[in-house]
Amino acid sequence: MIFGHLAVVTILTGSVAALLPSVSALAETIDIGIGHQSMCTDTYPGGIIVEQLKLLEKHLPHDGDYAGATYDIKWDDYASGGPITNQMLAEKLDIGVMGDYPVIVNGAKFQATRSLRSVLVATTGYNLRGAGNAIVVPAASTIYSIDQLRGRSVSTPFGSAAWGMLVKALGDAHLSLDDIELKNQAPSVGAANIAAGKIDAHADFCPWSEIMEYRGTGRKIYDGSQTGVPYLHGVVVRKDFADKYPEIVVAFIEAELDAAQWLKQNPVAAAEQLEKWTGVEKEVLYLYYSPGGHLTVDPTLKARWIDTLKFDQGVLENAKLSPPLDFKSWVDDRYIRKAYSAEHLDYAAESARIVDPLIANRGRPDEIWHARDGILSYPTISDFLRAVAKFEATGAKLNATYVYDHDTGLKLFGKTAFYVATPDGNYATFLRKGPADAYAASVKGKVLTFKDAVAGSAS
Repeated sequence: MIFGHLAVVTILTGSVAALLPSVSALAETIDIGIGHQSMCTDTYPGGIIVEQLKLLEKHLPHDGDYAGATYDIKWDDYASGGPITNQMLAEKLDIGVMGDYPVIVNGAKFQATRSLRSVLVATTGYNLRGAGNAIVVPAASTIYSIDQLRGRSVSTPFGSAAWGMLVKALGDAHLSLDDIELKNQAPSVGAANIAAGKIDAHADFCPWSEIMEYRGTGRKIYDGSQTGVPYLHGVVVRKDFADKYPEIVVAFIEAELDAAQWLKQNPVAAAEQLEKWTGVEKEVLYLYYSPGGHLTVDPTLKARWIDTLKFDQGVLENAKLSPPLDFKSWVDDRYIRKAYSAEHLDYAAESARIVDPLIANRGRPDEIWHARDGILSYPTISDFLRAVAKFEATGAKLNATYVYDHDTGLKLFGKTAFYVATPDGNYATFLRKGPADAYAASVKGKVLTFKDAVAGSAS
């Protein structure tokens, strides 16, 4: 037992030893209920991958106090984090994987009860720039900025990470929830309404905005990177479960580490397999998990992430959308430290490492996912555009194209980016039209769509 909750002192009198539990005390079926989100990419390293590859089973203890124990693992899939918290409060789930704002509400709601508590034991991954959440409008919409949402119908899954981002984004634009016609819509419903033009905008979490971009039904007007706040997902555990079975919590985090390794070994194969498990297009998943992708897979509880969550909690409290949260009693890094030690990994070094896309993605090649030849890389945007033009001229099927945002380093779909052609014949790519226009004005360049940029390179 790593925390010694059932440890037996080796030198005992017979009368005292008789009062202590035997090594067969846990020779029973242990139920483990886990709530995850198969339609939220940032939860995959602690969710669908662990489930499908049976990585938790690989690490569950079967010796010592767990000798003879069997496990009944139940995975429940949810559309957002809020319902997971409700099920954890109802004692129907023990472990939950959810986004930054929902994980805060989880801890706060537990602390608002008389006796129940949850603990934050790990994260699953992050994007330092805040990418993952976004506000999307129909592709043909004339709306290009959040300022234009005043009086408009906007939907979001209430209680989700995107809901929290929407609150922050509106506040930054000197707007509030009262300034929009807010609707509570599940991700799939919001995406369908965007495609049908039945709603003006939809705020959602990963990977829904990229799904809409890839399918050509929606266009981003606001990206989570504009909040200036990192985006992350966390793993929370009922404290009574963690206290009783600490080794199982450690095993779960070890399974996370295995999932991260599986993702890194072959991002293309991982994306293809995840598409089969989730129904999310592999091209969208590659945007998250490829080199330079949105998600940095890392379970460590970095000091910066705790500061981020404290900031997020302030946003929610100011909007009266969450009870207070005592972080000191909520964050518990004992389990992840044990997991890293068990896997012979350096926790201190990993928790100190933070990947900034603007730096890490500088100089990365742009990419074309050729249907037959796989991922092809190009050193410059000019080379990339000429290659696209050549492939299109021969009728080759291209699954997707990828470039990087000039201002943030974030990976983008080539077809949704804005291209600035500069007088010297080079190009810069942008996530949003506003920054593209500003850059074009500063360099006396011209803003082009993907189609026009490809056509220009061909000529």
